[in-house]
Amino acid sequence: MSLAVAIQMDPIETINVAADSTFMLALEAQARGHRLYHYLTRHLSLIDGRVMAKARRLKVRRDAQNPAELGAFEMLDLVKMDVILMRQDPPFDMAYITATHVLEHVSGKVLVVNDPASVRNAPEKLFATHFPGLMPPTLVSSDRDEIVAFRKHHGDIILKPLFGNGGAGIFRVTKDDENFNALLETFAAFYREPIVVQRYLPEIRKGDKRIILVDGEPVGAVLRVPPKGEARANLHVGGKAVKAKLTRREREICAAIGPTLRDKGLIFVGIDVIGDYLTEINVTSPTGIQEINRLDGAALEKLVWNAIEARLVA
Repeated sequence: MSLAVAIQMDPIETINVAADSTFMLALEAQARGHRLYHYLTRHLSLIDGRVMAKARRLKVRRDAQNPAELGAFEMLDLVKMDVILMRQDPPFDMAYITATHVLEHVSGKVLVVNDPASVRNAPEKLFATHFPGLMPPTLVSSDRDEIVAFRKHHGDIILKPLFGNGGAGIFRVTKDDENFNALLETFAAFYREPIVVQRYLPEIRKGDKRIILVDGEPVGAVLRVPPKGEARANLHVGGKAVKAKLTRREREICAAIGPTLRDKGLIFVGIDVIGDYLTEINVTSPTGIQEINRLDGAALEKLVWNAIEARLVA
């Protein structure tokens, strides 16, 4: 099977070849003989109902200084592709949402991974709220009185922007923290959306587990342990990647959400679990492949492409 694959992502020339999951997906696709194209979201156009992209042929190699060879620009009619990988990084803003609307014109004719309508309808911090009993106590609101009451009830809480990513804008507010009011004012000044308030989970000191699901099935996990004095475990803010296995509770969480992910065309998903609680479902541009591969001796990119190819021949 030789496929035409268009990858919608950020500039590939500046990626970290030792950490980037999209790079691994491209490398595996290339090894399977698929023809690769790369384009930026700003080069995506809807022209009289046709979805076009100013794209370039792509070859990748594991070379930190020169990871990609790009051909000349050409106008690509995306309906002629077999697969489109929607892999640009958040923020999940109106530009991101618009891209999902544009790609929806070819969805059903071309396999878009992940399905653009489902991505649009599954904001990472809101999507998880559709699965009762899996999340820690959570409030999504702009109402100051509700936020104050939530803090009074739970004491130690986390505040984070609804559409934030990468750990940006996340604050732990303890029972006696005098910055609480100032933080609410700051959130109100910078965000029009509601904010997310959750009960602080002390289990974060042991780590935040990223679990990768492929077509609804868990295939690997990595524990991200925060550095001392930090409430966030994201790797790019100093978190340490540690080998991890799934607990019984984590398998229950995956079993609860897996069928929905599969039905919605969310083939490659990363969920975050702290202790016994699901905190986020990442469907936009999930990461973690390379960390899990190194720690487990796995090749998760092969599993993703197996799932993609299986959908094409189903």
